[in-house]
Order: sequence, then C-alpha cells, then structure tokens
Amino acid sequence: MLSEPDGLDLDFTGGLWYWRGPSPFYFVSVPDEESRKLHALSRAVTYGWGMIPVRARIGATEWATSLWPEDGLYIVPVKDAVRRAEGLDIGDRVTVRLTVAGPR
Repeated sequence: MLSEPDGLDLDFTGGLWYWRGPSPFYFVSVPDEESRKLHALSRAVTYGWGMIPVRARIGATEWATSLWPEDGLYIVPVKDAVRRAEGLDIGDRVTVRLTVAGPR
C-alpha cells in the first residue's frame, strides 16, 4: 500500500528470525517488492549507511526503529519488548506495518 504525499506505508508478512551476533537480535525480512519501493526513496530519507527510519507496528505494538539494508533487501529489527508484548518467538509469521516519512 502506498500513501502519498505523506510518505510510504507498507504492510507485509514474514517470519521472525534470530541473528546471533556480537549483539543478538530478532528481525523480519522485508520482501522483494516492498524492499524495491523502500530503495526507491532511500536516498531522500536515509541518515547514513542505508538505514531508513520508520514507525513499525506488529499487532497492537508500535515502535520507532530503522530498517537495515541486507543483501539488497531490508530487515526490520524487532525489540525484545515488542516480542514480549505480542508473544512472539523465532519462526512466528507476523504482519508488519511500516510508515516511512516522505521525501523532504
């Protein structure tokens, strides 16, 4: 879903996955089509390293975060507080709503 002129609103469903790095975290991958839409406006909204600031929502929980570029797509970091509030675990399928501010 594209909302103009205020910005970009995207809804998609994906699986929650875990990255065990120096700073472990949970993510949901943004699908190809939605990642292409994000990439098209990324230069206008990124604050560096390709990161895109967004408001994210899963279920009733909304939070501010930034999308991370990863292998030509984007990934949504999902905070522990969000996982606890929504009762989520690795592999759960979730519907994510992203709201990106429009180009300034």
